[in-house]
Amino acid sequence: MAVTETMKRRVPLDDVMEELSRAEKLSSRDEALARAIAIVTFRRLGTLGHALRERLNKPPKDERLMHLLAIGAAQILFLDVPDHAAVDSAVQIAQDDPKLHHAGGFINAVLRRVAREREQILAESDPWLDTPTWLEERWIAQYGEPLATQIAEAHRAMASVDLTVKTDPEAWAERLGGVLLPTGSIRLVERTAIRDLPGYEDGEFWVQDAAAALPARLLHAKAGERIADLCAAPGGKTAQLAVAGAEVLAVDRSAKRLERLKENLARLQLKAETKAIDAEKLTAEPFDAILLDAPCSATGTIRRHPDVAWTKSEADIRKLSGLQTRLLDKAASLLKDGGRLVYCTCSLEAEEGELQAEAFLARHPEFVRQKVTPDEIGGLSECITPQGDLRTLPSQLVLNDHDRSGLDGFFVARFVHRGS
Repeated sequence: MAVTETMKRRVPLDDVMEELSRAEKLSSRDEALARAIAIVTFRRLGTLGHALRERLNKPPKDERLMHLLAIGAAQILFLDVPDHAAVDSAVQIAQDDPKLHHAGGFINAVLRRVAREREQILAESDPWLDTPTWLEERWIAQYGEPLATQIAEAHRAMASVDLTVKTDPEAWAERLGGVLLPTGSIRLVERTAIRDLPGYEDGEFWVQDAAAALPARLLHAKAGERIADLCAAPGGKTAQLAVAGAEVLAVDRSAKRLERLKENLARLQLKAETKAIDAEKLTAEPFDAILLDAPCSATGTIRRHPDVAWTKSEADIRKLSGLQTRLLDKAASLLKDGGRLVYCTCSLEAEEGELQAEAFLARHPEFVRQKVTPDEIGGLSECITPQGDLRTLPSQLVLNDHDRSGLDGFFVARFVHRGS
């Protein structure tokens, strides 16, 4: 089961699903259904666990059985799957597993009770149930309880799909039936296969959360500038820089991920030089500008990747913050006098954002912060910190259609080299 493998190995659900699809030779439809079930299971894992424990005299010791119950309950409570189909599917999975085949009757009884008591379970659900305690404590300490609660609530909703277009976002929003956001991204209203949308085959747009599109915009790339995109894959930011006419070097330590970046650029009919190397080891002539989207805990993407909440730990944050510090120092060494550096992470954690920015300026007096202004980000002044950096939260960008509200959590700081 993908949920068990993800939890056991503490790797991204996307990686596990890719392995599963390849091994089981799943059709695109079956893979999409399996992925949807796994995602909603992780998104509401706390609620599911609480509901199941309340209805079990003694929780099973086998975590796979508990996960199987959670998967069945997720379909009953949160997906448009008939109750009998969800129950039968879970029983069949157990019967096909030599270590779980004895549990069919048990699974049937528990899940049917969940179905009968659906309304009670949903009425009792608290937003903090679906957030691990260690994250709850961190966010309350950093943001205060009211705002932290809004973040936790936002994580329980499905993330919208945003697009970045090459040109004329207003016209494309109308053509695609989407909403043009104040930041310039297009938010789709209807969920549909991206490949079926007009303009996809012609390379007119790519999928990119509205918040993820802001760092490259804040770099203000100019035609002919030589710009490095460090830790570049899957390439959304590289594409933005290339559209602006910059000469882009896309760097990523993963050759496999760079291949995907190249495929994306080919569809978009854009060009960039690529280099598969650890960014810490990069040697090159000084750049006009650098975009560093550093590896991080990714807690800002929990709406989109809810497995992150259950597979990451504070130890990961400590380890990654050290890497971010080294990458920032490396980026600083690769800039021309007067060059621009945009640092960003898709993290909600101060150690990977605000504290990194302050520490960088303390280590590098040759750099100054260039503050973000509201007009650069569609007037979203609430996303600008007192220091002038950008901090987006999942609970921000509230639209009339609540189901289409929200942003990924990002931190962005912009620095300029003072010159010699």
